[in-house]
Amino acid sequence: MKDLTPAKSDLNPIEIASRDEIASVQLARMKWSLNHAYTNVPHYKKAFDEAGVHPDDLKTLSDLSKFPFTVKQDLRNNYPFGMFAVPRERVQRIHASSGTTGQPTVVGYTAKDLENWGEVVARSLRAAGMRPGDMLHNAYGYGLFTGGLGIHLGADALGLTTIPISGGMTQRQVRLIEDFGAKGITVTPSYCLSILDEYAEQGLAPKKSPLEVGIFGAEPWTNAMRREIEDAFDMHAVDIYGLSEVIGPGVSMECVETKDGLHIWEDHFYPEIINPETGDVCEDGELGELVFTSLTKEAFPIIRYRTRDLTRLLPGTARSMRRMEKVTGRTDDMIILRGVNVFPTQIEEQLMTVPSLAPHFQIELTKGDRMDQMTIHTEPAKAGIVAESTAQAGAEELARKIKASIGITAKVLAGKVGNVPRSQGKAVRLIDNRPKD
Repeated sequence: MKDLTPAKSDLNPIEIASRDEIASVQLARMKWSLNHAYTNVPHYKKAFDEAGVHPDDLKTLSDLSKFPFTVKQDLRNNYPFGMFAVPRERVQRIHASSGTTGQPTVVGYTAKDLENWGEVVARSLRAAGMRPGDMLHNAYGYGLFTGGLGIHLGADALGLTTIPISGGMTQRQVRLIEDFGAKGITVTPSYCLSILDEYAEQGLAPKKSPLEVGIFGAEPWTNAMRREIEDAFDMHAVDIYGLSEVIGPGVSMECVETKDGLHIWEDHFYPEIINPETGDVCEDGELGELVFTSLTKEAFPIIRYRTRDLTRLLPGTARSMRRMEKVTGRTDDMIILRGVNVFPTQIEEQLMTVPSLAPHFQIELTKGDRMDQMTIHTEPAKAGIVAESTAQAGAEELARKIKASIGITAKVLAGKVGNVPRSQGKAVRLIDNRPKD
């Protein structure tokens, strides 16, 4: 793989500023953001007043812990525009969630918000190894989802040549990567595996593809999957993080030269880690739930938003700003099976150690006579009778590894190639078929 480390002269000075300089910027911007939210968003005025706090109570960064959390239900309760802090006419862009699990959450952006969003995504793409004039194959979904248009905004700001292909049409994805000579690809890691399968279908060698870096986000993925993708394509695989409630992609980014966690762009987003049960703020280095406060957003300020993502904060390395460890899971996708906490990423990590099985999987939960049951659907790494026979042995091996490493008994099935549903966006890792009480 090529060395894609950016030159220090290419970085924004704030990326390598001292911690004191960063903290000074954060405090000034946090005071503005709290006042902006309190003055212009009825929800925040009510929430702050009920908690007995006022924006003027913020004297130090640690004082943020006095302020109440924001949760997704707050956004749903104020659908569609109740959380906006500017007149609707000043909002130049609206994005929204799919609403498949409830009322959609709606977010808005002023012209300045879009400029800032483009700037942090441009930083992220540069940290991944992209340079002005490079070709970017953007396979994130376009539309109300923030992924595709958010990446495109940053690509324009950096001066890339963007292929706005979005998701789907996997055969065409491979053809355009090859024909156009894309250096980078932005895509979910699970859909990248589908693209990898398509390379095999077309008889093409992924190692010979023009791709030098893959920028993966929108779902948790393991370092084991990183190695699988890097080995298959002979390219760098780096992590990007974001969520629409905070801004979209570009909240934090893994640097290609270190790949040791995602540097948070702390001049725009202030992170905290809390104990998800008590809400108490954790020390850096402790595992907990990630919480964000926006520092510069005009249309849609967000104060202490509980992301449900589990991670920990670490000191900066390639950049001065703190890193967040790769997300290990979410508090709302944690499976409690017979008293044991299980995350899909733990299953993926073990699956990646079984060569006879493909990296595609889906977890099904059912109710047995007395206890919940877990079935893991997998498939052979290759087609053919011999491969399918070997995969059965692999399924038994995976079950043993899950029992040894996680402490649960799971039934592992190895179907035929293509048995596990493919995703063109975020992978559906869990199907819960247990009876609802």
